[in-house]
Amino acid sequence: MVIMTFNSLSLDPKILKALTESGYTEPTKIQEKAIPRILAGVDIRASAQTGTGKTAAFLLPTLHHLLTREAKPMRGPRVLIVAPTRELAIQISGQIEKYAKFLPQTKAVCICGGVSYQIENRKLSRPYEILIATPGRLIDYMKQRRIDLSKVEVLILDEADRMLDMGFLEPVREIVAALPKSRQTLLFSATLQGRIMKVSEEFLKSPEDIAIHVEREKHENITQKLYYVDNMGHKNRLLEHILNEEDVKYAIIFSATKRHADQLVRELREKGHKAAPLHGDMSQNQRMRTTAKLREGKIEVLVATDVAARGLDVNLITHVINFDLPRNVEDYVHRIGRTGRAGANGTAVSFAADRDFGLVHRIEKFTGQPIDVKEIEGLEPSKQKSPRRGPPSRGGGGGGNRGGGRSKSSRFNPQENKRFKPKFKPRRDSKSKVYA
Repeated sequence: MVIMTFNSLSLDPKILKALTESGYTEPTKIQEKAIPRILAGVDIRASAQTGTGKTAAFLLPTLHHLLTREAKPMRGPRVLIVAPTRELAIQISGQIEKYAKFLPQTKAVCICGGVSYQIENRKLSRPYEILIATPGRLIDYMKQRRIDLSKVEVLILDEADRMLDMGFLEPVREIVAALPKSRQTLLFSATLQGRIMKVSEEFLKSPEDIAIHVEREKHENITQKLYYVDNMGHKNRLLEHILNEEDVKYAIIFSATKRHADQLVRELREKGHKAAPLHGDMSQNQRMRTTAKLREGKIEVLVATDVAARGLDVNLITHVINFDLPRNVEDYVHRIGRTGRAGANGTAVSFAADRDFGLVHRIEKFTGQPIDVKEIEGLEPSKQKSPRRGPPSRGGGGGGNRGGGRSKSSRFNPQENKRFKPKFKPRRDSKSKVYA
């Protein structure tokens, strides 16, 4: 078996030197497949999750493109990268600095909400070749005629599915309409299904599809646990026990709302935890300082909304706790992927109420892995829960019941216990004839 190296990908020696200094020798699967096709100049439609190396997959050949095409004096960028969130845009900007370390003429500017217009205007007034932007902020500058996109040679749409989910389709259409038709377009998305395929046909010309599926492979080092809960008070007691009793060094707790994230931080601080929030109501400087403190170990518990589910890359996270389960099953994958980074082991804990039965089932179906249901002595739910669909877990989802038998709380058929009275009215699925 031939092992692929970056040296075999025909990248400029200055880029290879930066990769070597960063400790990178072998490309990931998405890099191995995407880089040669991008260098060939074709449009790419790629499916790859966060953590697969997708950012380098489009940045490395793009930097090579800038080096091999003669730069002409002009106003505006040659490369435009559109990202759905501030965090992701800033992360991409940081990666460019790393890979372009030995390319002094290659300048990048990042514009996104939460940053002073005055600061960004100063950056835009200087020569630059790469523009990283969130859709809303870019539209603002286009209306002010501060940015000319008529010379863009490469357009990169990162996490395009997320942009659709956040309602950015029309802004992206407006941005694309301002670009030359002769450009190369690279679209990266967690999935290439449904609406994203239809929308991509608007922006790409005869694209080549690249799909990297790593969910199961990625989660082999993440132990997944599920605790059924009665109410908010029960959740809080479970959370306190887990933070105090388990081997939690650094944790991200996901909350459904910004208001509750702030409230939870106050409660955790009162109990002696080094906690901080991360959500959309904070300024960009506040969010950057919080992330920096987390990386430095000054914060042990980060309470975040889904703004941190993608783009936050901190290798020391030992636990992810879904205080509130995400409504989107793909967001579950992105959330728990914040732990178990760089080959380390991680733990993902989720709390679920009666109304979450169907959501848990969809998550397990999407990931292809059962989640092991746990109980803590003295903190058991008041009623036996978890009406499972399908056969009992055989493990493989991070510490399941590998003996094949029933655990204390996980395998339960409500038809076998007349005392079970679900708080919701069961809905019948006409095809499967089981509770949905």
